Amino acid sequence: MPPPILNLRSFIQQLRKEKEIVDIFEEVDPNLEIAEIHRRVAAAEGPALFFHRVKGSGFPVVTNLFGSIKRINSAFQNRPDQTIAELVTLLTRDFPPTPSLLWKKRSLLKKLFSLGTKKQRRGPVTEVLQSETNLEKLPLLKTWPLDGGHFVTLPLVYTEPPTGGPPNLGMYRIQRYDKENAGLHMQIAKGGGFHYHLAEKQGIPLPVAVFIGGPPALILSAITPLPENLSELLIAGLLQGEKIKLTKTKLHPYPLISECEFALLGEALPFERRPEGPFGDHYGYYSLKHDFPVFRLKQIYHRKDAIYPATVVGKPKQEDFYIGDYLQKLLSPLFPIVMPGVKAIWSYGETGFHSLAAAIVKERFYRECMSSCFRILGEGQLSLTKFLLATDQNVNLQNFKETLTCILERFEPKTDLFIFSNLSLDTLDYTGPKLNEGSRGVLLGVGEKKRDLPTSFHGTLPLPITKAALFCPGCLVIEGPPFTEFADFERIASHEAFAKFPLLVLVDDLHKAMKSVDAFLWTTFTRFEPAADIHSKSFSCHRHHLCYEGPILIDARMKPTYPPEVLPDEKTNDLVLSKWDRYFPQGMEMGESSNAHV
Repeated sequence: MPPPILNLRSFIQQLRKEKEIVDIFEEVDPNLEIAEIHRRVAAAEGPALFFHRVKGSGFPVVTNLFGSIKRINSAFQNRPDQTIAELVTLLTRDFPPTPSLLWKKRSLLKKLFSLGTKKQRRGPVTEVLQSETNLEKLPLLKTWPLDGGHFVTLPLVYTEPPTGGPPNLGMYRIQRYDKENAGLHMQIAKGGGFHYHLAEKQGIPLPVAVFIGGPPALILSAITPLPENLSELLIAGLLQGEKIKLTKTKLHPYPLISECEFALLGEALPFERRPEGPFGDHYGYYSLKHDFPVFRLKQIYHRKDAIYPATVVGKPKQEDFYIGDYLQKLLSPLFPIVMPGVKAIWSYGETGFHSLAAAIVKERFYRECMSSCFRILGEGQLSLTKFLLATDQNVNLQNFKETLTCILERFEPKTDLFIFSNLSLDTLDYTGPKLNEGSRGVLLGVGEKKRDLPTSFHGTLPLPITKAALFCPGCLVIEGPPFTEFADFERIASHEAFAKFPLLVLVDDLHKAMKSVDAFLWTTFTRFEPAADIHSKSFSCHRHHLCYEGPILIDARMKPTYPPEVLPDEKTNDLVLSKWDRYFPQGMEMGESSNAHV
């Protein structure tokens, strides 16, 4: 096996060998232009991009590093996959291990010794200490026209609990306000946010270190849904097959990650908030302006000839989609160990991941499946799942049509739909009544098949429904007037033309919603909140449980309270089109940056 990739430079070098990165020598603007080029290349499933001349900055920018399965495999070289597979075998089939078995597994034990960190006196990240601490010298990107400013989009935010304990490494976007101040977008259920809350209770500043660039394993570990008290640095060493190197500095209480390109050192003062956002986010909408903690910058370290990595998010599928899918596949063997009643689980990146997940669960006794559902909804980042589908059938969860069909064949509206109100919601999900507030839903399809599903629609549509099309057996997508003009859901669900369909989905634009499975998933599950937007023919209450009479209708239309979709700037779009041949004199396929499928 080749040596591990321990920093950004060696990863870029690997991509050059594989012809998976392209150099752009034309001067580009970090204000919208880089993002527009990136989106078009990403939409065409193109390579990583190395921008050598960035307006207003002396640092080059690299993007789209993880925008394909091939490049992700290049970054990790199957190391974590093999290690986790061996570990699962040891913990299940071979446990407890005998001395002879441990000897046979000595290569695995050697890998486990790479867990954790290693101290060194000096690291590359300390090669340069900026004489003038100035965030405006860094080529932070503005990626969408309504963004509130320029953001660090691949930050590795390192914090430690003021009461002592393991550190946290999280990826929380950073909005630059001026030379020395930035917004820290610490969302709910995130380790860094918990640390800030503890410091604020004590009335003390929380030291913060923001690292940019470094080992690919750091980026993966920063978004891994680990238990709260398990350090991401611990896991990063396992992912790359070598301990993470740390360097001490007298200028900050935290150690520096040696192989990073930049280290921004500072603190977040208690009770200080400033408006952060808007920001065009990975749900495909803008997350709006809200008050968040402020990062006060004190020092900037960086490597000589430092390279600034960035990413661009928006409507799926973007670069973060491939990272998220890889992470799910990597962790999937561990789910049955952590949650014994769960055989498999999949979150759909097409919906922004937290909007929808599906699980295969065990049903060995009545409603054992719900025990597993509660476990999923209480497990780390999975606890932010808005809607969960569950079955005990061995379906391919990554095939959404197959999964939904299987569940609808077994779903009983009176007993198998659960809606839980007055809960938290992902900070980036605006379907709830307030920021961070909303509801969750669980829909079951377990046991024997209960019905044959209709595979076509031939009825007369009730006004004001104008169009209908089958998404999969049993699920009919219907188009109606805007939300502000029509809300008589019970009448529609009661219409005889829909009587045999367990599920109806009401949308604004049938053509866009039915363009692809990706488009259906994005349109449906980013535009509804279970407590507000699930309706039925009728319902009754039995033993405090709401019993629905089908069909179930999901209202997936845009609501007046939702933020706008992310759309490219027309002027920047024209600029990029006019300069395309100058960016890529060797030629490059051009994709549609606005994700036309939605």
